Amino acid sequence: MSNSQKVLVVGAGYWGKNLIRNFHALGALACICDNNEATLAAFRKQYPGVDTCTDLADGLARDDIDGVVIATPAEMHFKQAKAALLAGKHVYVEKPLVLNEDHARELILLAESRGLVLMVGHLLQYHPAFLAIKVLAAAGDLGRINYICSHRLNLGKIRREENILWSFAPHDISMILSLAGEEPESVMAVGANYLHEHIADVTTTHLEFPSGLKAHIFVSWLHPFKEQKLVVVGEKKMAVFDDTKPWPEKLVLYPHEVRWENNTPIPNKANGFPVKLSDAEPLKLECEHFLECLEHGLTPNTDGQEGLRVLKVLNASQRSLDRHGSMVSMGPKTGGDAPEEGEPFVHETAVVDDGVTLGAGTRVWHFSHIMPGSVVGRKVNIGQNASVGPRVTIGDGCKIQNNVSVYSGVTLEENVFCGPSMVFTNVFNPRANISRMSQARPTRVGRGATLGANCVIVCGNDIGPYALVGAGSVVTRPVPAHALVRGNPARFAGWVCECGVKLKDNRCPECGRQYDFPETPEA
Repeated sequence: MSNSQKVLVVGAGYWGKNLIRNFHALGALACICDNNEATLAAFRKQYPGVDTCTDLADGLARDDIDGVVIATPAEMHFKQAKAALLAGKHVYVEKPLVLNEDHARELILLAESRGLVLMVGHLLQYHPAFLAIKVLAAAGDLGRINYICSHRLNLGKIRREENILWSFAPHDISMILSLAGEEPESVMAVGANYLHEHIADVTTTHLEFPSGLKAHIFVSWLHPFKEQKLVVVGEKKMAVFDDTKPWPEKLVLYPHEVRWENNTPIPNKANGFPVKLSDAEPLKLECEHFLECLEHGLTPNTDGQEGLRVLKVLNASQRSLDRHGSMVSMGPKTGGDAPEEGEPFVHETAVVDDGVTLGAGTRVWHFSHIMPGSVVGRKVNIGQNASVGPRVTIGDGCKIQNNVSVYSGVTLEENVFCGPSMVFTNVFNPRANISRMSQARPTRVGRGATLGANCVIVCGNDIGPYALVGAGSVVTRPVPAHALVRGNPARFAGWVCECGVKLKDNRCPECGRQYDFPETPEA
């Protein structure tokens, strides 16, 4: 089977191999990215003709890649998904979307501003049994849903990078939120650590919704047998989705009812009857849905907003778990639930257009202007009379001093310092009477870099991480990471430490860090 949409799968490990198999079967697999060369060699034998790479940037630079499928550890999701969106690629991210709610909002706005698909891999939303439950619920066959419980239990796969809540529960939360059609107003979670002092192996999470619906989720990787069961209790019928059963028995409806006699509830049990399902592989259906969204510009069933809703419940559950099972409100955060960082501050004389996202703790000062489609990270300081955008991305912790314009095509990674009145350009040979924005050359400034006061960065020349551009310099060629450049045109003048001090014999005289740099960079 061939497909007009082509994808790059990032992460070829435990779950990535299943995504690789499905996208290859759908004719959409163009490239596999993983940092293990032996793993890639095995896939080259298994899938002849499929390219591989060890550097994500190489895959993102390819014009034939339409979508990026991310199946790496959760702590890598934000950075990789953001890089893919900035490269103009549609993105599918395995659960959870990210670990930080502000990062989730940033990805959502980034995708929206660029007209790109952002999808989260909440697999069970594509399971034929769950899809059938949604149809039954929407048609009113179950009656009003009063209670939902979900059990996801097994002996393994035991993880050390995350606890059982984050490993197993996202799928259950996703299904429950989808059936509820609302977000919970409170969450309570309790757990136990047996194998590691700080990593829960068993958790039970209770959710209460404004409508009166209640739900609980029981997850464990220390259970003697596998159990994957969702029970939906409605006024008319009860649905049991047991994913360990063969296909003819996976979804069973029980028309139980409770009648009252002499003020006493009497249960009337009835025989269950199975619901006929197609035995399609849920992951294949999920992969097909992603490709269909790319082909036709559709919004995924599990889009970024759905991923954010699940993340909010996970974070609330974790807060409750950390507080030994105390109830956590999902409403406006007050008291003990106050965010660690304050809301963004915008001076009354500054202008922030619609379609802009400002991260927590960011400050925009006098007479500055942030234009549509721009995404500004957390704890960014934008000084007086600065201009940003349109469609510019600024990473967390950046400092943009007075009189700086960050034009479209410029990307600042985390903790970049832009000195007063320094200048970016985005067109190499501008004319007032000729529009050349279609020829704009992008410029990326790496994390931790410093651009001195009044320097000029000629467009198309990237600045490497932790580089330092001297005041008044004119950069006409790319600057390597940790390089000190100065003059007009700017020339190499040594290496600098991550802390900003010039190295002596490849050692920082201030913090003592040792580096292994050549005497001069490659031309």
